[in-house]
Amino acid sequence: MYQNLIIVGNLGRDPEMRYTPSGQAVTNFNVATNRRYTTSDGNQVDETAWFRVSTWGKTAEICNQYLRKGSKVLVEGRLNPDPATGGPRIWTRQDGTSAASFELTANQVRFLSTRAEDEAAYSADEPQSISEPDDIPF
Repeated sequence: MYQNLIIVGNLGRDPEMRYTPSGQAVTNFNVATNRRYTTSDGNQVDETAWFRVSTWGKTAEICNQYLRKGSKVLVEGRLNPDPATGGPRIWTRQDGTSAASFELTANQVRFLSTRAEDEAAYSADEPQSISEPDDIPF
């Protein structure tokens, strides 16, 4: 069996890199994917799904070096299900409501925005079009 998930979106914050005890680089970042559709009553709905992406090795180092909040990326990889449920990772927010997160281990990351676009988005004084909920636990 084989699964492959492809997402295209923007980083919600700067990547975070760390090293395992064996010296392997790991970089984590969040990607927001957006969908806009019109309901049957004519209202437009904007829907955002967040993915937590993990990259390893040389890819992790390159992602940490070049990606920034707002960078547009295409990520290809496998979905990591919650061992307990087999679905997305389920957790409880601080206010007691339930939430879920989708976790993806990347096989490949393609940078879709130029460095100039990333720098402009990163240093803009205006609020970014991506807003990440404060209660995501990662």
